[in-house]
Amino acid sequence: MKESFHTVSLGMGCFWGPDALFGHLPGVIRTRVGYAGGSTPHPTYRQMGDHTEIVEIDFDPDSISLEDILNVFWNHHNPVNINDYKGRQYMSLLLYHDELQRNTIPRMIKEGKGETLTSIAPYSRLYLAEDKHQKYYLKRYPNALDNLAEIYSSHDDLVNSTIVARLNGLAKGYTSLERIVNEIVQWSTNSNQKQKIMDVIQKIRW
Repeated sequence: MKESFHTVSLGMGCFWGPDALFGHLPGVIRTRVGYAGGSTPHPTYRQMGDHTEIVEIDFDPDSISLEDILNVFWNHHNPVNINDYKGRQYMSLLLYHDELQRNTIPRMIKEGKGETLTSIAPYSRLYLAEDKHQKYYLKRYPNALDNLAEIYSSHDDLVNSTIVARLNGLAKGYTSLERIVNEIVQWSTNSNQKQKIMDVIQKIRW
């Protein structure tokens, strides 16, 4: 993973869709989902307490800006009515990690680029969601997981992978295999490693 990355934590309804939505974006390095924003210790999906479903995103600010990510956030959910549910589990929530985020979020709202009904709070910690919730849409394709096992020896490696974030976006219909391959070609990675990744993902049956 790139050493100089930023992290943003967003609540915008059921976290499956946002995981795929942000995962497909070039410049996003890693996505994972979990529970945050509350005080209940050790939340789980069945006992979330006062936490909210969150997608946490690591991104390269040289490739995609915080403003770009926040624009995607606000353009893809309605803070008033998320997933036809009410309550804290699915609330519109921005958890800021630093002063830049703390200042940028209200500025964008003031400029009319964000929603006043989105709650804003300081980030504390993310409790990772159970394995079945990570990269949920990709896991609907067993053949994809079988092929990716050639590259990733553990579930953690799979979840934390940039290419797997892209493939989860592909599984949801946000991107295409052609776009993913074209992005890989541009990566400053060993050519043999890039070729191995492309060989594996092009074997997947969707």
